[in-house]
Amino acid sequence: MTGSGAVRDQARSTGLRPSHPFLMAITAALTVLTWIGVAVAADSATSAASSGDAPPGEADFVVPAWAYPTTSPAVAVAGTTDDTVPLHVPDSQATYTRAQLKDLFATPDWHPDDHAAMPGIVAHGRKPDVYACAYCHLPDGSGRPENAPVAGLPAAYIVQQVRDMASHRRRSAWNGSYLPSDLMNKLAGNATEAEIATAATYFSTLRMPRKVDVVETNRVPAMSAAGWLYVPIADAGDEPLGERLVEVARDQERHELRDSANGSIAYVPPGSVARGRIIVTTGANGRAVPCASCHGTDLRGVGLIPPIAGRSPTYILRQLLAFRSGARSAPAGLPMQQLVAHVELNDMVAIAAYLGTLPP
Repeated sequence: MTGSGAVRDQARSTGLRPSHPFLMAITAALTVLTWIGVAVAADSATSAASSGDAPPGEADFVVPAWAYPTTSPAVAVAGTTDDTVPLHVPDSQATYTRAQLKDLFATPDWHPDDHAAMPGIVAHGRKPDVYACAYCHLPDGSGRPENAPVAGLPAAYIVQQVRDMASHRRRSAWNGSYLPSDLMNKLAGNATEAEIATAATYFSTLRMPRKVDVVETNRVPAMSAAGWLYVPIADAGDEPLGERLVEVARDQERHELRDSANGSIAYVPPGSVARGRIIVTTGANGRAVPCASCHGTDLRGVGLIPPIAGRSPTYILRQLLAFRSGARSAPAGLPMQQLVAHVELNDMVAIAAYLGTLPP
């Protein structure tokens, strides 16, 4: 995340460390001023995108296909294809059938005691145009590797992101079809302001649970893509990880059952966490601004700037890709575009890996 010259000059003139509260306040103020100053540029970028011109940074950056597994959702639920069999998950008295689990307007709520009562738009949506928010983001807002974690995000931030999706100022970095993003874009265009506000208020009150284990390794279980994420292939050995970040469900059957208590494992190359820590906390010796300058000393957000600690590494990586490629071009996101303009893919993987190790 390339740093602002003004911030670096301020650090030199005062002798303050980047994490000093006074410098952080200056940085936050500069960020706000930047947001105001780039609003016109954002309109120009959006107009250029709609006319077929690539947004800034998109033409010279290749988004990796491996970050978006795109095969069909042909995964058996709990090993059965019978739509009438009652299904269960650990530590829950609830039961659902496979047929019920297919209904995008009926959220399976295995652990109702773990969260407040869901508003109707969150639990059931509005047929035929607005799917149940919690069907993908889960009743506790913790999301899954293919869906965003929204628990604990500021309500106004959530509202703005949905608006940006509807106006195409927030798009997936992947130009091909990716169903989770496609469904969200459709919902954003059909939901009313009141529905968006209700859902945003609900999710903002939830606490993000810790759901991911970050594992550094050179080799991972052999994978196939199914249901828009990677699934280990039984008895197929292993394969090189390379420079990828691959996040899989801890328990694939519970994932398909949409169990919010089921977490994930994020495989990253050896050394990623330590490298990410340096980039995130020190700015890599002046090449970047420490993330705490905007996202808070604990990286749990400041005001309308969202929390990033303990979030899905896949989600963090995809957002960095979106900023780097120009796919996220709303006014509030342009400072991030500038910060990641020269960040390479392996640095993005490292940043996402380190943030995934932190408590949310």
